[in-house]
Amino acid sequence: MNLTGTAAVAAQVGLVTAGAPWLAGLMRQVRARLEGRAGPGIGQPWRDLRKQLRKQPVTATGTGPAFRTAPLVLVATALVVTALVPLASTRTPVSGHADLIVVVALLALGTVALALAGLDTGTAFGGMGASREMTVAALVEPTLLMSVFALSIPAGSTNLADIVSGAVHDPGRLATPTGLLAAVALLAVTVAETGRLPVDNPSTHLELTMIHEAMVLEYSGPDLALIELGAQLRLTVLLGLLAALFTPWGITTGTGWAALALALVLLAAKVALLGSVLAAAEVFRDGQHRLRRLLQDRRHRARPDQHEHPVVRLRRLLRVHQRR
Repeated sequence: MNLTGTAAVAAQVGLVTAGAPWLAGLMRQVRARLEGRAGPGIGQPWRDLRKQLRKQPVTATGTGPAFRTAPLVLVATALVVTALVPLASTRTPVSGHADLIVVVALLALGTVALALAGLDTGTAFGGMGASREMTVAALVEPTLLMSVFALSIPAGSTNLADIVSGAVHDPGRLATPTGLLAAVALLAVTVAETGRLPVDNPSTHLELTMIHEAMVLEYSGPDLALIELGAQLRLTVLLGLLAALFTPWGITTGTGWAALALALVLLAAKVALLGSVLAAAEVFRDGQHRLRRLLQDRRHRARPDQHEHPVVRLRRLLRVHQRR
């Protein structure tokens, strides 16, 4: 068990670390295809990371240790969470420490470190992004706790390995109303925690509407690469947690090497499928918003008098009267 469990931890950490940029590229490619664009390819995030790592690090003037250590803390907490969560096997040397509260605390630690880095810069946008990030975190973290607590009651434990193991042997508990509501809540947590639409837009460059990007405006070079990698790791591990809790089929509960290899393949497939569905839902929701704005704009053009300010309307009437 020790050898297989150790290999399972190392394999899932390596798979998530190597696959996180590919997942981000896959989601961008799905969005591009659904929007009628060619897209840069699923390997573009890896190329971006390599380009950033080759640049010289630049530190903003007046920043302190919080700014310099935040990228390392973000990546370190994401890697520890990846090792703790039973993504491929429930029998690992660290499964006894994979408690729900520990996982949520590690995710919150990364969020707080990044928010402190935004405040440490002393810029208006950094402080605004940090304030928004902590507001979202205050809503997201309790929701994450409650959604998994709902699954821990039948298992009798808050240990994630015990919850997943119980779901593998008794899949019927996932089809209950409690399980379905917990799945929806955890999906909403994943969207909010990773800064996806409609909570945040990871590709925006408008300072007044961004949350995550506002905190990292002062980063560049290797530090920016670490932050991007940390965000991609958090997205991948949360999607993996969602897959492990609600579609645990394929996760090995034994010590077989063949079962472990199959679990890793199914993990990659399930996370890729969830990421593609999430990207498609973002395009659908964004398309609905654009269609609503287009219809409102056409209605405004068809009947301008109903939406026109009284002063503007009076000036327009005076100009028409003077022309006559």
